[in-house]
Amino acid sequence: MPETADWVLGIDSGGSGVRVAVARSDGTEASEPAVSARPAVVGEHGIDAASMLDRVLPLADGLLRTVGAGTLAAACVGAAGMASLGADLRAVLPGALADAFGVRSLALAGDAVTAYAGALGLRPGVVVAAGTGMIALGTAADDRGWLRADGWGHLLGDAGGGAWIGRAGLDAALRAYDGRAGGSAALRARAEDRFGPLDTLPAQLYPRPDRPAVLASFAPEVAACAARRDEVAIGILRAAAEHILEAAAAVRPGPGPVDVALTGGLFKMGEPLLGPVRERAERLLPGARLVPAAGDPLDGALLIAGALRRDALPLPADPALLRLVR
Repeated sequence: MPETADWVLGIDSGGSGVRVAVARSDGTEASEPAVSARPAVVGEHGIDAASMLDRVLPLADGLLRTVGAGTLAAACVGAAGMASLGADLRAVLPGALADAFGVRSLALAGDAVTAYAGALGLRPGVVVAAGTGMIALGTAADDRGWLRADGWGHLLGDAGGGAWIGRAGLDAALRAYDGRAGGSAALRARAEDRFGPLDTLPAQLYPRPDRPAVLASFAPEVAACAARRDEVAIGILRAAAEHILEAAAAVRPGPGPVDVALTGGLFKMGEPLLGPVRERAERLLPGARLVPAAGDPLDGALLIAGALRRDALPLPADPALLRLVR
């Protein structure tokens, strides 16, 4: 079968589930994504490979049947937590995907890397991926490797991400509730509509294992208040924009012109956040060009898998962020 007929597999695994797609290695044809709403299990030993395979194998098998292919030439797995929680994936997936689909070349990537490839392609630059959290990744696509900033989670970092914005908004709501300086009556009203009496908020929030997602769920309320000219909400999003651009500046691969792509659900809040980002970009990222994201992390996984199949992947390998198995 000619190279243009080779099929590759892309996998995007995160907290909201697993998405899978197949494409021709030259990018000329791709399937619609197949989705499992059940995320891979994360236990004391990290991401459980068996649970991921339980989601991925039937989805991939169904897609291959649909496109009339029997084997896969290459695959890319992009997983949230791959860098620190991916030991089981790295040990099990190469053999399992080879046995199931004949995969000969495999990329095991952090979701920030697949987000980078989806947003900017395989060229040098900077990508800021922001949803509940926030991470910036940059590369010159050479032997200098990857540069990373933040992505340390809601307790230690992720400054400017959804959980950070939501927490700042709830802080302003509680300040208004207490009568302290820095409060916002508008954010207090939004918080009460969403959570009920604010003196019950700690009991609602602290015991939950999904605290970052709960905090991030309030970020759109901050954006809504900023759009209505609430000064406290505007200030929160200005601070978030500063944090986002500072992270991007930290991973800039050189002093010259650079493309910076913004990707992830946080930027869907639109002008209340994107306006402050644009306004501060020239000061914090002089010479940078803000570009729209071309695609999402699943698109990036397919792009990496196709380039790996063609032996034309310019992105730098990295033991934690992008491990290549051939």
